[in-house]
Amino acid sequence: MELTPLELLFEPEGLPTFDLPAEIARLYPGTFGYARDRVVSNFVSTVDGVVAIPTLASSNKLIAAGSSADRFVMGLLRATCDALLIGSQTMRASPRSVWSAEQAYPPAADMLAELRTAAGFSGAPEIVILTRSGELDPAHPLWESGALVVTNDGGATTIGHALSSATEVVSVGDTASVHPEDIVALLRARGHRTILTEGGPNVFGAFVGAGLVDELFLTMSPILAGRHPVDPRLSLIEGKLLTPPAPDEAALLGVRRNGGHLFLRYGLNTAPGSQPSL
Repeated sequence: MELTPLELLFEPEGLPTFDLPAEIARLYPGTFGYARDRVVSNFVSTVDGVVAIPTLASSNKLIAAGSSADRFVMGLLRATCDALLIGSQTMRASPRSVWSAEQAYPPAADMLAELRTAAGFSGAPEIVILTRSGELDPAHPLWESGALVVTNDGGATTIGHALSSATEVVSVGDTASVHPEDIVALLRARGHRTILTEGGPNVFGAFVGAGLVDELFLTMSPILAGRHPVDPRLSLIEGKLLTPPAPDEAALLGVRRNGGHLFLRYGLNTAPGSQPSL
């Protein structure tokens, strides 16, 4: 499906911007960019707040309702990060993904590569998989190009030598939990300034609860998923209660439209909770 330009509906003045190739600037009007030392998250949600259906492989594609614009924005974000972080449940739900910008939206592969260079990023983003259990599919295609697996001592023992030699396994502690602060510290030590997380909802909840997410790009898809205990659906944040007595509001940084899809951008200013973990 040929991509039509997103329509800019709202954007405040003064946002940082990358040097965008002309065609990307046409397709994504307004500004696109952020300060380098950021943790950015990207999700697609149904109107009724469902971001994942665990019983369906690649349910994010179903939720996105075939939106080329959603895939394009995903490509923009993947092209402008140093590390791309996902949880093991998200990996299991996407059995063929390698989490690259060109895979997100192949028609813009050359433009996305040009954007990455113009924005000052080098090489390819490091793909980071978070797992407590260490139970990962050794046949997943991601391992062919290599990745970083972050786990605990028990998870590292479970993984052993099951993954390809291109994959590095790092333990961040001897407890069952994997704390977001330790993960970010590890990635910063590896030189990763801009970190993109594509979830899932448990990972996002832990990072937001720790006050570590700076921006959220949220695609609102014009479909309804419903909820029923027999076939659970997951919301944007799972496993955490975040509402303190006086919750901070997210700052709206952009609204764009493409067909029935809305593309929302928020700045998050969440206070750290009590050491949430994964």
